[in-house]
Order: sequence, then structure tokens, then C-alpha cells
Amino acid sequence: MGEFDVRREVSDKYSLRGRVFHRIRDDILSGKYQEHEELKEVAIGEEMGVSRTPVREALRQLELEGLVQIIPNRGAFVTGIQAKDVRDIYMIRALLEGLCARWACENITKEQIEAMEENVYLAEFHAGKGHMEQMAELDNQFHHILYDACNSKILEHSLIDYHDYVLRIRRKTLSTIERSTQSNKEHRGIMEAIKAGNADLAERLADEHMKSAYDNMVRNGLYDIYKEQ
Repeated sequence: MGEFDVRREVSDKYSLRGRVFHRIRDDILSGKYQEHEELKEVAIGEEMGVSRTPVREALRQLELEGLVQIIPNRGAFVTGIQAKDVRDIYMIRALLEGLCARWACENITKEQIEAMEENVYLAEFHAGKGHMEQMAELDNQFHHILYDACNSKILEHSLIDYHDYVLRIRRKTLSTIERSTQSNKEHRGIMEAIKAGNADLAERLADEHMKSAYDNMVRNGLYDIYKEQ
């Protein structure tokens, strides 16, 4: 896949610079580093037990992703994810998840269908018990099964990135039993459409699922964490 996406080499989780890149990115997206905070190469290198070189390379990559700004002779500073970015990400995800669901209708395997069915069933069980942590984890798993089922490494990689970008807000979005239960009902609808091979319906439901998540977020003021930065 390297010839299609030069970023893949840098973000490879199994390379040293890839591990550094993902660690810093996760720390930014989780809120460990705040907007405008300086990212010091030496301090980060010491914390991670690596030299400045992979840290510097990771910061350059993060600048390409819009999460960091490097100012000559001053240093690297967190740009982070803001409220408008969240909206943009969800609208882009709506389109891409719809495409993913459409392609899944053509490529999903029997094992993946079974994994989706088990995921939805387990989510219903944990919803009845009020197990919010398990609900959030199963939500993540459902989307990763869907991404894998589209049989496109390029689309899967893009969706995983967008999925990770809104990590903080997704945790808050799924923190209520009402939204978690509704989200799982939407997952069931997507799964049934894919299982029936109804690509038009699967695409529409996946698109609506993302927009529903965003609308819930706005309605309940859940993305104020980005406005406060």
C-alpha cells in the first residue's frame, strides 16, 4: 500500500517513528496536550525513551494532518481538533461510512456477518445491564468490522483515522444509555441491510447513523470541550 499512501510508512504502528507518531497523536486527541501547548522534542523523547529524530519526524507528520503547527525558530505547537473540525469530520465520515456500507454489501464474508450479529446482540445485552464501558467498546468494534468488510485498505485507513480524530467526543456521545441504545439500533439496521445485500439502504442508513450521532452531540452540547480550547 506504500505506493498509494506515503503516509502509511510514517504511521506504521510497528515502526519506531510510527509508534512515536501514534503516541503523540493519541495524546493530542485525548486532550493530554491542549491547544497552543508547545511539544518539546527533548521532553517527549525522554518520556518515550527515544531520540529526538523520530519525535521530529512525527511532529512533521502531525503538521501535515493539521494537528500541529511548526513555527521556525520557535518550536511545534498543538493545533488540535476544534468545533468546526468535529462537524467537518462527522459530515465526511457520513459520506465515507455510507460508501463503506455499500461496498460491504458486495464484499462482506460469512464470518464478518456473524461478528456483526454477535456485536449487536452483546450490545443489546450490556445496554440492558447499563454497562456503558462495554457499550462504547462494542461500538468501536462494530465500526471496525464494517471497515474491514468493505475490502478497501484505502477507505478503511481513512475511516480509522477519522474515527480516532473524534475520540474524546465519541466517549462523551456514548456515555448515556439512551444514545448508546439508539446507536446500537442503528447498527442493527445497517447490519440487516448489508445482510440482505441492499446496498442503497445500507449506504443511506450508515450515512444517517453518522449524522444522528452528530445531531445528538449538538443537541446535548457534548462538543463544548472543543469550544473551550
